[in-house]
Amino acid sequence: MNTEPLFFIALLPPQAIQQYATEVKCHFDQYYDSRHAFKSPPHITLQPPFRWKHDRFEVLRSSIESFALSYSPISITLNGFGAFSPRVIYINVDRTEPLLSLHRRLIEHLEESIALVDPREKSRPYVPHMTVAFRDLTKQNFKLAWEEFKDRSLHFEFIASHLTLLKHDGQRWQIHQEFPFKVEE
Repeated sequence: MNTEPLFFIALLPPQAIQQYATEVKCHFDQYYDSRHAFKSPPHITLQPPFRWKHDRFEVLRSSIESFALSYSPISITLNGFGAFSPRVIYINVDRTEPLLSLHRRLIEHLEESIALVDPREKSRPYVPHMTVAFRDLTKQNFKLAWEEFKDRSLHFEFIASHLTLLKHDGQRWQIHQEFPFKVEE
Protein backbone atom coordinates (compact mmCIF):
# COMPACT_ATOMS: atom_id res chain seq x y z
CA MET A 1 0.00 0.00 0.00
CA ASN A 2 1.25 3.48 -0.85
CA THR A 3 1.70 5.53 2.31
CA GLU A 4 2.64 8.80 0.64
CA PRO A 5 -0.18 11.29 1.14
CA LEU A 6 -2.35 12.40 -1.76
CA PHE A 7 -2.67 16.12 -2.50
CA PHE A 8 -4.21 18.36 -5.15
CA ILE A 9 -4.22 22.11 -5.81
CA ALA A 10 -7.43 24.01 -6.48
CA LEU A 11 -9.31 27.27 -6.38
CA LEU A 12 -12.13 27.28 -3.84
CA PRO A 13 -15.03 29.70 -4.27
CA PRO A 14 -16.33 31.86 -1.41
CA GLN A 15 -18.44 30.15 1.26
CA ALA A 16 -21.82 31.23 -0.20
CA ILE A 17 -20.98 29.61 -3.57
CA GLN A 18 -19.62 26.51 -1.81
CA GLN A 19 -22.92 26.28 0.06
CA TYR A 20 -24.91 26.52 -3.18
CA ALA A 21 -22.77 23.81 -4.82
CA THR A 22 -23.20 21.61 -1.74
CA GLU A 23 -26.98 22.02 -2.00
CA VAL A 24 -26.76 20.83 -5.63
CA LYS A 25 -24.68 17.83 -4.45
CA CYS A 26 -27.43 17.10 -1.88
CA HIS A 27 -29.99 17.12 -4.72
CA PHE A 28 -27.90 14.54 -6.60
CA ASP A 29 -27.65 12.44 -3.44
CA GLN A 30 -31.40 12.60 -2.77
CA TYR A 31 -32.72 12.13 -6.32
CA TYR A 32 -29.95 10.34 -8.23
CA ASP A 33 -28.17 8.27 -5.56
CA SER A 34 -24.86 10.04 -6.21
CA ARG A 35 -22.86 11.14 -3.18
CA HIS A 36 -19.21 10.70 -4.21
CA ALA A 37 -18.84 14.46 -4.85
CA PHE A 38 -19.20 15.06 -1.09
CA LYS A 39 -15.65 13.71 -0.64
CA SER A 40 -14.20 17.15 -1.40
CA PRO A 41 -15.28 20.75 -0.88
CA PRO A 42 -16.58 22.50 -4.03
CA HIS A 43 -13.49 23.46 -6.03
CA ILE A 44 -11.88 24.07 -9.41
CA THR A 45 -8.93 21.71 -9.83
CA LEU A 46 -5.68 23.25 -11.10
CA GLN A 47 -3.24 20.38 -10.35
CA PRO A 48 -4.90 16.94 -10.19
CA PRO A 49 -4.20 14.53 -7.31
CA PHE A 50 -0.58 13.53 -6.81
CA ARG A 51 1.43 11.69 -4.14
CA TRP A 52 4.10 13.56 -2.21
CA LYS A 53 6.52 12.35 0.46
CA HIS A 54 6.02 13.66 4.02
CA ASP A 55 9.69 14.50 4.37
CA ARG A 56 9.60 16.65 1.22
CA PHE A 57 6.50 18.62 2.18
CA GLU A 58 8.45 21.83 2.80
CA VAL A 59 9.72 21.73 -0.81
CA LEU A 60 6.13 21.45 -2.08
CA ARG A 61 4.85 24.16 0.27
CA SER A 62 7.64 26.55 -0.70
CA SER A 63 7.06 25.98 -4.43
CA ILE A 64 3.32 26.66 -4.21
CA GLU A 65 3.86 29.69 -1.99
CA SER A 66 6.42 31.30 -4.32
CA PHE A 67 4.10 30.74 -7.29
CA ALA A 68 1.07 32.19 -5.50
CA LEU A 69 2.99 35.27 -4.37
CA SER A 70 3.94 35.96 -7.99
CA TYR A 71 0.31 35.88 -9.14
CA SER A 72 -2.50 38.41 -8.86
CA PRO A 73 -6.07 37.49 -7.86
CA ILE A 74 -8.26 36.59 -10.85
CA SER A 75 -11.94 36.84 -11.66
CA ILE A 76 -13.85 33.55 -12.01
CA THR A 77 -17.28 33.15 -13.61
CA LEU A 78 -19.51 30.14 -13.01
CA ASN A 79 -22.08 29.81 -15.75
CA GLY A 80 -24.66 27.02 -16.03
CA PHE A 81 -23.94 23.30 -15.98
CA GLY A 82 -21.87 20.95 -18.10
CA ALA A 83 -21.18 17.22 -18.32
CA PHE A 84 -18.60 14.61 -19.17
CA SER A 85 -20.91 11.88 -20.39
CA PRO A 86 -21.85 9.34 -19.07
CA ARG A 87 -20.89 9.89 -15.42
CA VAL A 88 -20.02 13.50 -14.49
CA ILE A 89 -22.16 16.62 -14.10
CA TYR A 90 -20.53 19.88 -13.08
CA ILE A 91 -20.98 23.60 -12.64
CA ASN A 92 -19.42 25.16 -15.71
CA VAL A 93 -16.48 27.53 -15.23
CA ASP A 94 -15.89 30.07 -18.02
CA ARG A 95 -12.60 29.35 -19.82
CA THR A 96 -11.14 32.84 -19.53
CA GLU A 97 -7.58 33.62 -20.59
CA PRO A 98 -6.53 34.57 -17.01
CA LEU A 99 -7.77 31.20 -15.68
CA LEU A 100 -6.23 29.18 -18.52
CA SER A 101 -2.98 31.08 -18.03
CA LEU A 102 -3.01 30.47 -14.25
CA HIS A 103 -3.48 26.73 -14.84
CA ARG A 104 -0.78 26.52 -17.53
CA ARG A 105 1.75 28.55 -15.53
CA LEU A 106 1.13 26.59 -12.33
CA ILE A 107 1.64 23.26 -14.15
CA GLU A 108 4.87 24.62 -15.71
CA HIS A 109 6.07 26.04 -12.39
CA LEU A 110 5.54 22.76 -10.52
CA GLU A 111 7.34 20.83 -13.24
CA GLU A 112 10.32 23.21 -13.32
CA SER A 113 10.64 23.85 -9.58
CA ILE A 114 9.92 20.41 -8.06
CA ALA A 115 9.63 18.01 -11.04
CA LEU A 116 5.93 17.39 -10.41
CA VAL A 117 4.44 16.17 -13.70
CA ASP A 118 1.03 14.72 -14.53
CA PRO A 119 1.34 13.27 -18.07
CA ARG A 120 -2.45 13.36 -18.59
CA GLU A 121 -2.45 17.07 -17.82
CA LYS A 122 -0.08 17.67 -20.74
CA SER A 123 -2.06 15.57 -23.20
CA ARG A 124 -5.59 16.92 -22.78
CA PRO A 125 -7.21 20.34 -22.87
CA TYR A 126 -7.93 21.99 -19.53
CA VAL A 127 -11.66 22.11 -18.85
CA PRO A 128 -12.19 24.06 -15.62
CA HIS A 129 -15.27 22.83 -13.77
CA MET A 130 -16.80 22.29 -10.33
CA THR A 131 -18.05 18.69 -10.03
CA VAL A 132 -21.45 18.11 -8.40
CA ALA A 133 -22.00 14.44 -9.39
CA PHE A 134 -19.57 11.75 -10.59
CA ARG A 135 -18.26 8.17 -10.36
CA ASP A 136 -21.27 6.74 -8.51
CA LEU A 137 -23.79 8.35 -10.89
CA THR A 138 -25.19 5.48 -12.95
CA LYS A 139 -25.56 5.93 -16.71
CA GLN A 140 -29.33 5.80 -16.35
CA ASN A 141 -29.34 8.41 -13.57
CA PHE A 142 -26.86 10.52 -15.56
CA LYS A 143 -29.38 10.71 -18.43
CA LEU A 144 -32.22 11.71 -16.08
CA ALA A 145 -30.10 14.22 -14.16
CA TRP A 146 -28.59 15.77 -17.29
CA GLU A 147 -32.09 16.26 -18.67
CA GLU A 148 -32.91 18.20 -15.49
CA PHE A 149 -29.70 20.26 -15.33
CA LYS A 150 -28.54 20.85 -18.92
CA ASP A 151 -30.62 24.02 -19.38
CA ARG A 152 -30.70 25.15 -15.75
CA SER A 153 -29.35 28.64 -15.34
CA LEU A 154 -26.69 29.53 -12.82
CA HIS A 155 -24.41 32.53 -12.67
CA PHE A 156 -21.83 33.47 -10.05
CA GLU A 157 -18.74 35.66 -10.20
CA PHE A 158 -15.98 35.83 -7.63
CA ILE A 159 -12.36 36.86 -7.24
CA ALA A 160 -10.00 33.95 -6.56
CA SER A 161 -7.51 35.37 -4.08
CA HIS A 162 -5.53 32.24 -3.18
CA LEU A 163 -4.58 28.70 -4.10
CA THR A 164 -5.69 25.86 -1.84
CA LEU A 165 -3.71 22.69 -1.20
CA LEU A 166 -6.01 19.80 -0.29
CA LYS A 167 -4.86 16.56 1.34
CA HIS A 168 -6.69 13.23 1.40
CA ASP A 169 -7.20 11.88 4.94
CA GLY A 170 -8.09 8.36 3.80
CA GLN A 171 -11.81 9.16 3.58
CA ARG A 172 -12.15 12.61 2.05
CA TRP A 173 -10.25 15.69 0.89
CA GLN A 174 -9.46 18.29 3.56
CA ILE A 175 -8.13 21.82 3.17
CA HIS A 176 -4.48 21.51 4.17
CA GLN A 177 -3.14 25.00 3.47
CA GLU A 178 -4.05 28.17 1.60
CA PHE A 179 -1.58 30.29 -0.38
CA PRO A 180 -2.63 33.91 -0.94
CA PHE A 181 -1.93 35.57 -4.28
CA LYS A 182 0.08 38.78 -4.18
CA VAL A 183 -1.75 41.81 -2.86
CA GLU A 184 -2.10 44.59 -5.38
CA GLU A 185 -0.64 47.90 -4.25
